[in-house]
Amino acid sequence: MTVLAMAMTPTRAADVCNAATRALLEGRFDVRWASAALDAAELAELAAGSDVLVTSWGTPHLDTALFSGPGAPTVVAHAAGSIKWLLDPGVLHSGVTVFSAGTRIAWNVGEYCLAATLASLRRLPEFDAGLRCGAWQPEGLRGRELFGRRVGIIGASSTARAFIELLKPFRCEVAVYDPFMAPERAGQLGVTLGTLEDVVRADIVSIHVPDLPATEGMVTAELLASMPDGALLVNSARGPAVDTAALERELASGRLRAVLDVFPVEPAVLSAELAGAPNTLLTPHIAGDTVEGHAALTGYVLGDVLQWLDHGTLGASHVNPASLAFTA
Repeated sequence: MTVLAMAMTPTRAADVCNAATRALLEGRFDVRWASAALDAAELAELAAGSDVLVTSWGTPHLDTALFSGPGAPTVVAHAAGSIKWLLDPGVLHSGVTVFSAGTRIAWNVGEYCLAATLASLRRLPEFDAGLRCGAWQPEGLRGRELFGRRVGIIGASSTARAFIELLKPFRCEVAVYDPFMAPERAGQLGVTLGTLEDVVRADIVSIHVPDLPATEGMVTAELLASMPDGALLVNSARGPAVDTAALERELASGRLRAVLDVFPVEPAVLSAELAGAPNTLLTPHIAGDTVEGHAALTGYVLGDVLQWLDHGTLGASHVNPASLAFTA
């Protein structure tokens, strides 16, 4: 029987592994469970003699030594998002097949972007705050529709694609900036490709880029200044992608609106201007975090692991080593 090591604490396993997945694990694999004190030494013991290593948030770093020699795991299934912090890049090029649940989390982020966009356009935070202070239908405060609006997407990641799919019933005109996207793929998604300068001139601009040196500060003060008056900026990707000082100036002027789930430093320390800005919706890096989404993560990657072991096919959660340099 295939040996599978659950290289995460019991608390994390309860978070990312639902009852149906546990039953599948116990029925299909010889499962090794980690203790609450999981550390690098215990990780090495779990990995030795295991065929599959299932990881998540809190798993100690995976170095190449874990995958050398006979009896080392040949598959890593990450029941979480990015694998960049998890393992040495050499692991991906050493014959180990790696899967990540990032594409499952992407749907949660897409839902967040849709919900936050609708809430901001309809100005729900302001109506809520006003009503709590005794204001009933404040004069001059009126929401806007999403239907038919122009949406600019910066970065065609899996989170962007989830958002694009959820926008379809609203018949938005979607333009995407991504230097790696082919025109054929844009056509399949029903979007147009544009330059960064063109995409930021949309009514709603949503950022979906990875945290890379090339993306740091890519949304500059000049680009922010070129956004139309009243436009909405949504950032659920990476805080450093935006010139924070310039964005705060635009928000303070009241010219733009923003939904921010990520910040240059986290946990975020908000400036007084940002904390008090009524034209913002601020959340603490929770775009990808839902009860159902977390509980499904192990099952999601495990489905692709079984397809790989049984049929040699690679599903949507497979991590392609060639794309690691420009993914989250």
